Parts: sequence; C-alpha cells; structure tokens
Amino acid sequence: MRNPFRRWGWTRGGDGAASRAAEQRDIGPGDVSWPVDDLASPAAVSESGALRLTPVFAAGRLLASSVASLPIKQYRRVGETTSRLSLGSLFQKPSAQGTIDDWLWRAMTSLVYRGNAVGLVMERDWLEFPTRIEWLNPADVYVQDGMPMGQRGSFTDPVWWYCGIEIPSYDIVHIPWMTMPGRVWGLSPIAAYAVTVSTGLAAQKFVDDYFRSGGQPPGHFRNTTQTLTEKDARTIKRRLVTSIRSHEPIVYGKDWEYQPITVSVQEAQFCETQRLSATQVAAIYGIPPEKIGGETGGSYTYSSPEQRQIEFIQDALLPYLVKLENHLSALLPRGQFIKFNADAL
Repeated sequence: MRNPFRRWGWTRGGDGAASRAAEQRDIGPGDVSWPVDDLASPAAVSESGALRLTPVFAAGRLLASSVASLPIKQYRRVGETTSRLSLGSLFQKPSAQGTIDDWLWRAMTSLVYRGNAVGLVMERDWLEFPTRIEWLNPADVYVQDGMPMGQRGSFTDPVWWYCGIEIPSYDIVHIPWMTMPGRVWGLSPIAAYAVTVSTGLAAQKFVDDYFRSGGQPPGHFRNTTQTLTEKDARTIKRRLVTSIRSHEPIVYGKDWEYQPITVSVQEAQFCETQRLSATQVAAIYGIPPEKIGGETGGSYTYSSPEQRQIEFIQDALLPYLVKLENHLSALLPRGQFIKFNADAL
C-alpha cells in the first residue's frame, strides 16, 4: 500500500507556503471546540454543537442511513447498449475501516453537516483508477481557490492542503453540496443557518436549565385561619407532595386552599420554538418535517405514507444520490457508471 504523505512530504519547510496558507485560512465552524455554555450563540455553533440539537442529528441520520442502505449497481454503456457489471474494487472494499455502508455514511455526514465530502485516494489499480479512498475530516482540509482565474490557487487550478500537507489535485476526490460561482469549496448548512440552529439550542438549553433547577412549585397550599409551626408545615407539605407524585386526590379541611401554578406563556413557548426549529431544519434538507419532530403543513394532511415516501426520495435523497453517482462514476473507466437503486426503499 502506498503512503501518499511520504511521497509528497511536508511542505512547511522552505518558503513555508502551506504553513502560511493554513494560518491565513478562514476558521470554519468545526475548527474550535466551544464550551457547552456558548453553544446557543450563533457565532459559536459548530458541527459537534449542532449535533446536540435533535432535529439536526435526526436529519443527518435519516439521510445518511437511507443512502448507505441503498444497493449500488455498476454498468457499462457502449453506444446505445448498457450492460450490467460486477462491482469494482472501489465499491467492494473502499476503505481500510468498515464496509461500503460505513464508507457512504462518512461521505454523507460530511455532505449533510459540512457541505463537502473530501476523499484522499490511497490506492490505485494498474490502470491508475482509484481502488481505495479515505474520507477526510473537512475541518482539516483547506483549498485555495480565490486567486484570479487561470492562476495557481484559482477556481480552475485549486491548491489543496490537509493538516498542512499539500495534496495534488489528482489525489483529491471532492464532492461539494452547494457552491457559489468561482468557488470550489461548498457552503456549510450548519454555518449558513447558524441562527436557526442556535435558536433551537437555546430552547433546548432553556428546558434543561428549567428542569435542572426544579422548574417551579406545582402550586401553593394555604391555611386561611391557622398559623402553622415550621414542623407542621413540613409535615403537610410532605403529604401534599406525596399525593401529587402518586396522582391521588388531595383531601383537606375547610380551612385549606390549594391553587395550582400554571406555566406562563413565555415558558410554554419553548415547545413551539423546538417544533419550529425542527420544521426549519427539515426545510433546509428537504425532509418531511414530521420525520424529525416538526409539524406538517395542512396541504399534506391527506397524503398517503407512500406519497410522502416518494416525496422524501425526490426532494431529499435524489439530489444527494445524483451528486454521488456523478462524482464516483467519474473515477471509473470511460463508459462505466454506477447507479443507486432507490426502488429498494
């Protein structure tokens, strides 16, 4: 097995171009480990922090598991004739760790959360076609693509670094999700919608703080005619709490009044905020909201489960499948391509 890092060597020596480029790059959301208390700040939203929000985690799990579970078929097209082939080495054992399912999971989680899947070609066959690709952590990858068109480091001739090591472009497999004109690096959904994610995290943190502090008293129990000693008050309170926890009726005399305390509108609003966050996250990824805890619009009330599943495949999965098919087919010999069998869902 070849070692690409040994062949290229570290480029931090000499003129230190890679080192300076790594230092001058824009710090992405995943480059800093933020403390828990700062997760609700939009500027502090990171990939790991966003995964603490249930809808974000659910969206990534749903998309990655759906794609990873689909069978892959390989074909060869000659003229108007298309024939089925057995899967090549790249799709039988694409990584040193795990199976093709794990490999696709890694690619999808990078696409869903970071907007970029970046792979490094580790092995090739005798015709120089890739037989093993390892997906890199996008937070450790930097691409220089902002130079004027035609120059080194531009959109047409990008320069790649991984952990300070310059990597030749022909050994990089880059699948971007959404790109702007003239840029190679794709937009990160977590970074683009940091406010949406931070709002959900803030609501989630409010709920956690609310219950950690004991919430608020369920009510107050008052005697209208007697003055109680501290010992008698503790005894009565203990009996009241026991009755509330056991969901049994409260029995008291004519001198007592019990008034439950209701949750204020502001405190009850966090439930609606969490549902709204889930609906917005679903809109970002084109997922039916009810699959990740959001609310479905009225137009979908009478849709059948089969129709909803078809919409999920068309709106959410199909763009990812086409993106993966096109980029991975480009790594195969001319005339060969792969297709995901979406009918398996």
